[in-house]
Amino acid sequence: MRKVLAWPGSSLAAALAAQLGCECAELAIHRFPDGEQLVRIDTDVTGCEVVLVAGLERADAKFLPIAFACDAARELGARRIVLVAPYLGYMRQDQRFQRGEAVSSRTFARLLSSVADALVTVDPHLHRWTKLSQIYSIPAQVVPAAEPIAQWIKQHVQSPLVVGPDAESRQWAARIASLADAPCVVLEKVRSGDSEVSVTLGDAVPAGRWTPVLVDDIASTGRTFIAAAAALRRAGLHNPVAVAVHALLDEESLAAVRMAGVHEFVSCDTVEHSTNAIAMAPALAHGLREIKNAPDRAD
Repeated sequence: MRKVLAWPGSSLAAALAAQLGCECAELAIHRFPDGEQLVRIDTDVTGCEVVLVAGLERADAKFLPIAFACDAARELGARRIVLVAPYLGYMRQDQRFQRGEAVSSRTFARLLSSVADALVTVDPHLHRWTKLSQIYSIPAQVVPAAEPIAQWIKQHVQSPLVVGPDAESRQWAARIASLADAPCVVLEKVRSGDSEVSVTLGDAVPAGRWTPVLVDDIASTGRTFIAAAAALRRAGLHNPVAVAVHALLDEESLAAVRMAGVHEFVSCDTVEHSTNAIAMAPALAHGLREIKNAPDRAD
């Protein structure tokens, strides 16, 4: 038997449970005046595969409750615990950029591997780590967002031209473009700080009247989309549609993106956000069915 445990307020968890045809129960989390947290599971998990759905954006506040929930589920008789973290935090620090820095992606992977039996996530930030198995010791399944994004583009955008924000995105953007039956170009991006980027159009635009569709994995400040929209205007293209897998930007940043000429901004529902328009539950359900070799750790 399988049961879904949801981080409080997760609409994705309910949708995933519907896809899996199983019960969904919400974790109860209470914060005490001293800042410590109490986690309670209000459903019987004896003998179950527990699917804990909890995104790891702002992971500092979430990791300990997730660890408490995993331990509690196991002590209450769960057969196996699969963490579904649609957004997987702490993946950017994949090397020591300055002397003395912690390689936090490796440390965080070790911590998560110690509390869950398997991991399912959506398009993690893989750069110097090329696969999760390099740092995670538990089975880890990556669910791609390319097909759901491509389907959304086909249904909602006329004459789309898929635009990748930088050279690293070329293969991913080209995959989306192929699935959406659209051409693809890639921009050249130079980042000069946490929130400063400059962008130019690196590829020749094919002849025709196109609607540019900017695609990026993570939108945190919106600066990349703002700079990309300006580059596309300089190239004589229409105001773009922007699509992010993981929308982490606040409403002020989102307003700035729209003011910069982005016609429409949508995101996958990996992170609860006002721009969520692309459902990932079907793809995550498939990823859960695919994950293999996760051991049972119940005593």
